[in-house]
Amino acid sequence: MQAIARFLKEEDGATAIEYGLIAGLVSLGIILALTALGGSLDGLFKRISTKVTSIT
Repeated sequence: MQAIARFLKEEDGATAIEYGLIAGLVSLGIILALTALGGSLDGLFKRISTKVTSIT
């Protein structure tokens, strides 16, 4: 019975899971932001490429 009580009081695993969830949410936010900005960045780099090519 004491082993079960110690297991239920143990918080190391819960902390690792929480950090994993936070890392997953941050990664998801970065992916969504890059996806949303992808078209804008693509257009920007194409305009820059066109201007650099026309100069040289």
